[in-house]
Amino acid sequence: MRRLVLLVALLAGSMAIAAPASARSTVFPDVISLPDGFFPEGIAVGSGHEVYSGSLTNGAIWKGDLRSGSGELLVPGTEGGIAVGMAFDDRSGTLFVAGGPTGTATVYDGTTGAVVVQLSLGGGFINDVIVTRTAAYFTNSFVPEIYEVPLNPRGAVDGPVRTIPLGGDFTFVPGAFNANGIEATPDGGTLLLAGSAAAELYTVDPITGVATAIDLDVSVTGDGLVLLGRTLYANENALNRIAVIDLSADLSSGAVVEYLTSAAYDVPTTSALFGSSLYAVNAKFGTQATPTTPYEIVRVDR
Repeated sequence: MRRLVLLVALLAGSMAIAAPASARSTVFPDVISLPDGFFPEGIAVGSGHEVYSGSLTNGAIWKGDLRSGSGELLVPGTEGGIAVGMAFDDRSGTLFVAGGPTGTATVYDGTTGAVVVQLSLGGGFINDVIVTRTAAYFTNSFVPEIYEVPLNPRGAVDGPVRTIPLGGDFTFVPGAFNANGIEATPDGGTLLLAGSAAAELYTVDPITGVATAIDLDVSVTGDGLVLLGRTLYANENALNRIAVIDLSADLSSGAVVEYLTSAAYDVPTTSALFGSSLYAVNAKFGTQATPTTPYEIVRVDR
């Protein structure tokens, strides 16, 4: 009997030791290092737990793994290149990337990094993008308009770019960053837009461009946006937090119910959703960017 008790105790002890190791193997890291000097702004989750980020310094695209935290450059940087907001289309396996002051948008093969197509949009600052089942929509922070890139059912570009002037309630502040992050309802029938300079959020009719201000209980200086059901996550970069907004059924109003924060945040500009987590890139706008400046992707539970 004493031998049996001893054997059970030993087995229990070995299981107690082994369990944490097993648990650790399934834990996704809270902080993922990007290359030194990378200066990121955009982020997108690809197939499985793949993740992409782009560089404001030279337009390089980094591809990594959210589970292992490892990654490498998918697209090398080029002089004069810039990558801002991005979105992944799982139908085509392509990555849509806003080109900032270049006035362009580039579609990359998410596996090889090859350029699928490059599009001329307009002067100003092409800031962010969202992909729906029928189109990709890009924002321009310096001009009150957005751009629609038609897509076929396979996710390939299928027609000329359409410029959509923003009207209605949209507030445009000359010389400031205006239209910034963008999202869409699942059917693509309504866009959601962050107006950073005015600290307002809008719904936008993608056909007419008419914007309607969302009535919020507090102002939100939105950057990147993520929509999940009726919950909108809005990065407030300089405040080092993400506002969690409970929207009404018709999207006309909303209330900030909490703020997601992390001690590792350092100007988190945009976020991407994976499972029960939000991943944000640290742009560190208040830090002098050098070739040795460290940059990160930060995970928080939502």
